[in-house]
Amino acid sequence: MHRDAQRRVYEYMAPKLYHTCKRYLKSEVEIEEAIADAFYTIFTKLDQLKETKAFEAWARRIAINQCLLTLKRKVNFNIYIEDMNASAEPAQAQSAGLEEEDLLKLLDYLPEGCRTVFNLFAIEGYSHKEIAAMLNITEGTSKSQLNVSRSKLKDLVNNVYYLNENSYGKSK
Repeated sequence: MHRDAQRRVYEYMAPKLYHTCKRYLKSEVEIEEAIADAFYTIFTKLDQLKETKAFEAWARRIAINQCLLTLKRKVNFNIYIEDMNASAEPAQAQSAGLEEEDLLKLLDYLPEGCRTVFNLFAIEGYSHKEIAAMLNITEGTSKSQLNVSRSKLKDLVNNVYYLNENSYGKSK
């Protein structure tokens, strides 16, 4: 691939892959490393892409795999902290309701294992069987992590957004 073509692919895909990696990793350094590794893989294995229409999905999957490699080095996906600190204080309540961006910000308050399984299942669309294989855990552990993440997200949404939103109308 020519350097100019690589640069254009990078400029087009980097913001998309950044947002994907940000859902999995918190550290900017880790995000940047995952993106760099993903682009290395993309450019060196481009000949393995069978259908050009699937390029974005293929590139995103490579980025996700890089994030998972990073997480596997530091997260034990077979356990989760039941008494985790999932308290969040927003800068201000959203009076227009909960938006997608708000929900994605709330994911940061989940433990890494729960957040990873939630992302893979609810956002990326992987099955529990696929997640179990990717993370070297059982399907039951994947389901448990998803249930914990859904429960904690529900609590965060109710406590952070709707309770704060309702308190504004009572001061009139």
